[in-house]
Amino acid sequence: MTAPKPTDITLHRKSRTLEVAFDSGERFVLPAEYLRVYSPSAEVQGHGPGQQVLVAGKREVGIMELQPVGNYAVSLRFTDGHATGIYSWETLRDLGTRHDENWQSYLDALETSHLSRDPTSLYGHPVPMRGPKAR
Repeated sequence: MTAPKPTDITLHRKSRTLEVAFDSGERFVLPAEYLRVYSPSAEVQGHGPGQQVLVAGKREVGIMELQPVGNYAVSLRFTDGHATGIYSWETLRDLGTRHDENWQSYLDALETSHLSRDPTSLYGHPVPMRGPKAR
């Protein structure tokens, strides 16, 4: 059996979500913040097991651009400048099917580390997101 492939990918800038439909009938609406903190990039995942980085302060992050990568993935450029993760179809489907479990794990890790989803300055107070406004 072959892995499901996307039949439709829609970037919703205003709601900061990426909607992905698969030929299996599955459809996921994935928030930009979730995609950013679970980026498959080495910057977030590290170069081996146990090297993952907890990314905080991304509540207001959006997706500026979506670029196809061959016939197997997309690259996302986020409003915080992050643009190195390549989201394969398998990764997007996995992030969709495991959203609730992953999101709770992320929230728990933030709490344990005394970190926030809100952007903060070096001095600990909230700061506005940089980059273009969502359309």
